[in-house]
Amino acid sequence: MFVPTKIFFTKGVGKHKEYLQSFELALRNAGIEKCNLVTVSSIFPPGCKRISPQEGLKLLEPGAITFCVMARNATNEPNRLIASSIGVAVPGDEGQYGYLSEHHPYGETDSKAGEYAEDLAATMLASTLGIDFDPETAWSERENIYKMSGKIVRTFNITQSAEGDKNGLWTTVVTAAILLP
Repeated sequence: MFVPTKIFFTKGVGKHKEYLQSFELALRNAGIEKCNLVTVSSIFPPGCKRISPQEGLKLLEPGAITFCVMARNATNEPNRLIASSIGVAVPGDEGQYGYLSEHHPYGETDSKAGEYAEDLAATMLASTLGIDFDPETAWSERENIYKMSGKIVRTFNITQSAEGDKNGLWTTVVTAAILLP
């Protein structure tokens, strides 16, 4: 059984006349194009240590099966705003798992997409931990409730947005949480 001990976050943008090539260029921009990426569901492993992208990229080997949580979006519509975001919620108890969420909207800024993804991850963790909250309350208020409970200590997001190429090339955005042994 493989339980990751390290995690890093990366993002990228790619543009090309071919959809697949724009995706590959986004992966290249994120530094993870050399991996055989396997997407997994959205659990932040217990005790997993966040490392910098620079540290993490050094640990990747070309061709390696690499587990990740990934959000991606693409368009060939000129000037269309796209985004991909991963939200993260880490519990106070390091022995407890946390959550990662993927969000891939159209028409949202980095800020709006990132806040939504972060809210989603925190809400999933809060419901798992039994934290009482009103889902209709604004994220900023719920964020305070979650953190004041002491059960959720950290939330953040990584987001990449881009406008569709003005000449109609495929534009792809990708964000990824890379899980390492």
